[in-house]
Amino acid sequence: MAYTPDNWVVIKFNGDDPHYRVLAGWSGGYLHGSSWQLNSGITRVEEDGELLNFYGASGSCYRVHKESYTLRMNNASIWDQLQAKHGDKVELMDEATDWLAMDWIIS
Repeated sequence: MAYTPDNWVVIKFNGDDPHYRVLAGWSGGYLHGSSWQLNSGITRVEEDGELLNFYGASGSCYRVHKESYTLRMNNASIWDQLQAKHGDKVELMDEATDWLAMDWIIS
């Protein structure tokens, strides 16, 4: 399954099962509200022109625009909830991260 969100961020989960996940957001309209998704855990990333393809452990692919890395209303509250629940065990990755050079398996 492929998803193309309006905005996205990458969150590092530390602790017993360290991993990275895409927190994706979609802006809604009058008939359909905003929504968000948290992927199953990043396994690899590939560049495709102006897009990055983040592949998840479940086989999904998040096709994200490089320039849309940001928290917006559709995903910012989820980030706040993750921080409240996990504290310093979650980390919002910096926008300037070289996604193609990342080692997605944390040991």
